[in-house]
Amino acid sequence: MTETYSLHRRAALAGLAASLVPLSARGQAAPSAAATLRAAPARRRLLPDGPEEAELWLFEGPSPVPVLRAKQGEDFAARLVNDTPAPLTLHWQGLRGPNAVDGVGGLTQEPVPPGGSFEYRFRPPDPGLILIRPMVPGRAGEAAGRGLCGLLVVEEREPPKVAADHALVLRDWRLERSGALAPFGAPMEAAIAGRLGNRLSLDGQDPPRRIEAPAGSQVRLRLANGSNARILRIRFDDLKVYVAAVDGQPTDRFEPLRASLPFPPGTRYDLLLELGPEAGRTGRVVAMLGDGVPLVEIAATAPAGEPVAPANLPLNPLLPPEIRLQNALRRDLAITGGATRGPSGEPVWSGEPGAIWKINGAAGGPGSPPLFTAKRGQPVVLALHNQTGFPQPIHLHGHVCRLLHALDDGWEPYWLDTVQIAEGRTARIAFLADNPGKWAIGSSVLERLDTGLWGWFEVT
Repeated sequence: MTETYSLHRRAALAGLAASLVPLSARGQAAPSAAATLRAAPARRRLLPDGPEEAELWLFEGPSPVPVLRAKQGEDFAARLVNDTPAPLTLHWQGLRGPNAVDGVGGLTQEPVPPGGSFEYRFRPPDPGLILIRPMVPGRAGEAAGRGLCGLLVVEEREPPKVAADHALVLRDWRLERSGALAPFGAPMEAAIAGRLGNRLSLDGQDPPRRIEAPAGSQVRLRLANGSNARILRIRFDDLKVYVAAVDGQPTDRFEPLRASLPFPPGTRYDLLLELGPEAGRTGRVVAMLGDGVPLVEIAATAPAGEPVAPANLPLNPLLPPEIRLQNALRRDLAITGGATRGPSGEPVWSGEPGAIWKINGAAGGPGSPPLFTAKRGQPVVLALHNQTGFPQPIHLHGHVCRLLHALDDGWEPYWLDTVQIAEGRTARIAFLADNPGKWAIGSSVLERLDTGLWGWFEVT
């Protein structure tokens, strides 16, 4: 993909009233019963005709990809029990919650050792789709590549009326011909694209996933890319689709440009699929890989009554209607590193395995100085300069941002926490630093994060 992460150019949203409830008032939740996420080794046959089972780490339960549910503004708790052989934390990608539960090992919490546990407690301020990913820098790629992944659905106080609501995670597996997982930790793999799998799955199962709903109804499809590194696009065939939320934050709904969307790791969409009046018609969500890989099939069954009016998600009143760019703290972040072409055209890289990638000349680490410090409530504009030969999806922790137009004369009409910058290009993002703490910013390609492509900033 060679474009800046941009879905559809529209006029900026207007008239959204700001809430008077500050983030500090949405702090640590009061005690409540906690869900258990027990991460443990497991063996599964991922290649049907392969002689070997893959050695995975999975959350125990009826599904290999748990989907937890919470209510906006209400207490939520989940206990991580680590029965794997490696230190572990969980990052809640999309949560604008307390810094202490952001789950970045070494920065916001100590990694949970094998045999240990940690309880995440918070009140999610926003409704939306949150991706649960391992996040101990240096070890995140293996933990995710062995299967640890989940979703948290934070439900609106008044959800829209739809015929069905499905939350699904796309991921891929890197398998040997035997069916075993390919080895982890190859520096050249991290220096190029990251761990690209050769077998797709949806919620741990082979796609496509079939969904049936009455003709004339609407289906809400919450879709997350939980892959380690797979950057792709998704296409909608024979479907009337509206984007209702991006990275968990509702937007004035719009149709995808050319019926497709960019879908880098960590990105989440809430899609409203409108089924036509005819029973028997089938539409598809397709991963644009090769000739196309169908991920989801939506089949219209016999109508169940009168068609329901098109649904909309209410916009988030906790986000500001505008960001005052003229008062912003401005910083430049230069992304460098990765493989280059050698004399014969072969990929080469230099440096230490833990510092293949850098931001502003330094590989990330909990002990490194902050990239910048902002006062609470201060607008921030970051110029993300991708000086590498690869697209770079960058994830902003604890906040959501606007993707600015080239001349700072406006922004895209949706909020993001993951922005993709094309190779050799610059993207500018703006956000309100309203959440105190030490927050990471770095690659959503986990092998790049493991090898230096991250840093942190502080909101005081």
